[in-house]
Amino acid sequence: MTPEPQRPNPDALLAALKDSAPSARGRLKVFLGMCPGVGKTFAMLSEGQKAAQAGVDVVVGVVETHGREDTAALLTGLELTPRRAVEHRGTSLDEMDMDAIIARRPTLILVDELAHTNAPCSRHPKRYQDVLELVESGFQVFTTVNVQHLES
Repeated sequence: MTPEPQRPNPDALLAALKDSAPSARGRLKVFLGMCPGVGKTFAMLSEGQKAAQAGVDVVVGVVETHGREDTAALLTGLELTPRRAVEHRGTSLDEMDMDAIIARRPTLILVDELAHTNAPCSRHPKRYQDVLELVESGFQVFTTVNVQHLES
């Protein structure tokens, strides 16, 4: 009689798969609006506040309040990542500091204006590319975009 071959432990196999799996991708939530001023940033910050109150580590990567006091009030209590000053053609531009955000390692990052074009010496030409990098690095990101910036 031939001895039955030893079967591997299924729990050990699953644990090995989890250990060898690539790092988990983050999640992206897009606040889409028909046009400027309809409340995308307000809604994104409101959701960020709810997440922070629930104990989530929330950081504001970049936000534009456009002078709206009710929107600016929603920044209260949220950590704002300082922007990176970039010189371009004699003008100082403020851009999202990707390195500072990644080093900070928050759970949720709020990034306004997904369709923004970054300054020429930035890490990526477009902000949507910054957001993709953050999501691929495992971060959860909330962002805003207008319909007019989407193409078929």
